[in-house]
Amino acid sequence: MSKAPVSTRPRRFIDQMTPGEIVEDQVFLITAKDLRTTNNGSLYIHCVLTDRTGQLLGRVWQATEAMYEKMPEGGFVRFKGRVENYKGSLQFIVDAMQPTDPAGIDLSDFIPQTKEDIPAMFERVKAILRQIKDRNLLNLIKAFVTDEKLMEAFRKAPAAMAMHHAYIGGLLEHTRNLLELALLVVPRYPEVSLDLVLAGLFLHDIGKTGELTYDVNFKYTNEGQLVGHITMAVIWIEEKVKQVEAETGQPFPADVKNVLEHLILSHHGQYDFGSPKLPATPEAIAIHYLDNLDAKLHMFLAKIAADPDPASDWTQYVQSLGTKVFKKDVMGIRGE
Repeated sequence: MSKAPVSTRPRRFIDQMTPGEIVEDQVFLITAKDLRTTNNGSLYIHCVLTDRTGQLLGRVWQATEAMYEKMPEGGFVRFKGRVENYKGSLQFIVDAMQPTDPAGIDLSDFIPQTKEDIPAMFERVKAILRQIKDRNLLNLIKAFVTDEKLMEAFRKAPAAMAMHHAYIGGLLEHTRNLLELALLVVPRYPEVSLDLVLAGLFLHDIGKTGELTYDVNFKYTNEGQLVGHITMAVIWIEEKVKQVEAETGQPFPADVKNVLEHLILSHHGQYDFGSPKLPATPEAIAIHYLDNLDAKLHMFLAKIAADPDPASDWTQYVQSLGTKVFKKDVMGIRGE
């Protein structure tokens, strides 16, 4: 496969494609590839093609190992082919492909980004965190917020690889949403510490800044694969506590640190979901359910918005949700 020249053909995004469509001279990012064997023993390539609007399953029939090796995983390829309906989902049958020069690529076509204003969201996050009254927690949060390298990553990172808020600025958006929810919900329960909940929500996914890379496509870092964002966050809390103690000359309360770390360790809620601990404090269970609420609502609304069949009241089955999603807006509020 020789390098393809830069095309002047208008960009056709994945969410615009329909079954039966012929696609010519369009670039996709290859985020995964696998060389497989058909029932009759011939080779084919199973790949995932991506742009900022979604992913499309691709298949290259009558493939060779040489074709597979030349297809750059994590790289850009210019394709020609056709879109088909396969078991209710779209797939792309590749007729021809050429690697393309990244210098001619507009990365904003391939990396999804939040629709909200990143600086405004970050200012709102800081404004809410300034409401924390406990001096020890406030000093600790300040140590994180004033770490500009970390905050630069925090403003940019996705909240997940694919499940929810999986776009540039997604972690910030998700965190902002959770802090706003906490201000609405937690005051209803005066026995629950709003200070702990706000601090825990701000830090619960802070490790995503080191768990994921997101320059061209979303991937796990080696540290993310080996350690994970939950453990990373706890390690960072330990480091920032030492920093606060050095700056204040006072010991950080051990019980406060332990409980805050528990909020991070338990926020997934179940061992099956990767939580090292189960929620064991009122603040921990509050954080778990607030986190789950924002994530699940985002997933439901995103599936409705991205569904390619406007004639149907239902989406296709969504594996991550365990159900189809009913799309019909019976109250007429989503278009407002």
